[in-house]
Amino acid sequence: MATSTSKSAAGQKTESSGFQYGPLLAGWLIPGAGHFLQRKWIRGTLLLLSIGGMFVLGVAMQGKIYTGAQNILDMLGLAGDLGSGLFYLISRQLGLGADAVQVTTADYGTRFIVVAGLLNVIAAVDAHNLYTGRKQ
Repeated sequence: MATSTSKSAAGQKTESSGFQYGPLLAGWLIPGAGHFLQRKWIRGTLLLLSIGGMFVLGVAMQGKIYTGAQNILDMLGLAGDLGSGLFYLISRQLGLGADAVQVTTADYGTRFIVVAGLLNVIAAVDAHNLYTGRKQ
């Protein structure tokens, strides 16, 4: 399936066919993958290292990985955790992350995990904007 692009009057790429959400989904699943697809190697590597590092540090500090939403704060935490893509799914399968915060560093770890997910969502949207031509 070939995609063809053309330049519009504003100088932006317009997609005439193809799946334009590929970099968005790839960037959500694996941090930096949306940028790797566009051959932005340095940006993709920095995103993978920073988001992956934050998530791993959060788990190492015994941070909580949200599994359900009983109240509004848990819903927000779960939304942030889901933003980490495969990191979240794999950590859930392996049973990583504390169920409840029991040490002082665990609270910081929980915040690291949530912020890593939110940063990954922003990076995935950035990859999508680069692909569609909204950003150069």
